[in-house]
Amino acid sequence: MGADKTGFSLLLVDDEAMVLSLLRDIFVDEGYHIHTARNGEEALAIQRRTRIHAALIDFKMPGMDGLTLLQEMKEHDSDLMVIMLTGHGGVREAVKAIKLGALDFLEKPFSPEGLRARIGQLRHIWELSEENRRLRARAIFRFGFDSLVGNSKALLKVKETIGRVGPMDTTVLIQGETGTGKELVARAIHFHSSRSKKNFVAVDCAAISQTVMESELFGHVKGAFTGAHVSNPGLFRSAHKGTLFLDEVSELSPAVQAKLLRTIQEREVRPVGGTRSYSVDTRIVASTNRNLAEEVGRGTFRDDLYYRLNVVTIDLPPLRERKEDIPLLVRYFLERFATEYSPVKGISEEALSCLEKSDWPGNIRELENVIRRAVSLGRGEVILPGDLPPVFSSHSEHSSSCVVPPSDDTLAAYEKAAIQNALIKSGSHRKRAAEILGIGEATLYRKLKAYGIYG
Repeated sequence: MGADKTGFSLLLVDDEAMVLSLLRDIFVDEGYHIHTARNGEEALAIQRRTRIHAALIDFKMPGMDGLTLLQEMKEHDSDLMVIMLTGHGGVREAVKAIKLGALDFLEKPFSPEGLRARIGQLRHIWELSEENRRLRARAIFRFGFDSLVGNSKALLKVKETIGRVGPMDTTVLIQGETGTGKELVARAIHFHSSRSKKNFVAVDCAAISQTVMESELFGHVKGAFTGAHVSNPGLFRSAHKGTLFLDEVSELSPAVQAKLLRTIQEREVRPVGGTRSYSVDTRIVASTNRNLAEEVGRGTFRDDLYYRLNVVTIDLPPLRERKEDIPLLVRYFLERFATEYSPVKGISEEALSCLEKSDWPGNIRELENVIRRAVSLGRGEVILPGDLPPVFSSHSEHSSSCVVPPSDDTLAAYEKAAIQNALIKSGSHRKRAAEILGIGEATLYRKLKAYGIYG
């Protein structure tokens, strides 16, 4: 492979080894990241595990022909820039290729200088698009759908619901296991609402002591309690005209639940220790990894507050139910964590297969940590099974037998199983288990006690 100085990735596809060697020699000094494939299946496998920006594809190949490969590669990545090569040129073939998304159609024999210049133009287009993307990322709120990576039917349904409910200004309840991306969904809802230019304020109800939660949400006046040296407006007022995201709302104490209900009904807050109420226009988006209806039945969550929050419900699928999104998520995290200090730019089919066999009790957050680790520790351009944590690489063929399944279909059962599996993966190291789950150690200890887990 050529030295990757520009970040531009070029795939060369031809069934003739001599032609591939010639093409590679033409571009070897251009600083591109060069991949080669002898057939369509090899080309698709390469595209599946790493990002390809441009491709030179031979029109006539045994098995999958160039047009079929072009169509499949464009379906996988509509931004891919493709030039078709052929020794049997014709207007009809050229028209077909252009209709399927090819940028150009060149006949063999080709001029090395002309081909080098044409690919140079594609690299320039890519560089401009990358710069535009970076500028958009700075100028536009970055939690639209870009961070909700995946094209599975389950995730597309979530995206469709976000698009419909975003402008409605109703209260939304997001249900899903730990690590499934509930805050990303909440931010996407805010992004698609008329409040998008105002504050999005997130609060983790499980991470803040319930003794101070009332003050955090509703504010306090100076001198309201020991240590209240200055007044605090509270998160509700900070999110005025915007969105307040109550993450893990099921963790709120009964007293805070009661005051939250009153605030939603009256659309005003009274700070702790204060005598004056303040009007607030704040949209509530809440999330939970539990089944709130069951919590209501147990008497741990107010039914009237539940009905206020449960105007629209979004059920976020766990990663094990959308495994077809794993290659896209891996690519996303590879690009996100790539640095000039790490040579890693792709993942092998074997390593990707190991990841796809896991049931991912820690969901997307666990996958994110695995890829971050592999990029940080990897020594080659491609992640190999040995670069993954031992639970993936050493036991990949029977990893499913090492996973604790949920006892039933309730969210509580899945959460308990996720905690047990995190303990297995971490060797019962609680700090590491908390990192896998994406929660604080104090929260993990509380959940261990609640579920009677002593691993």
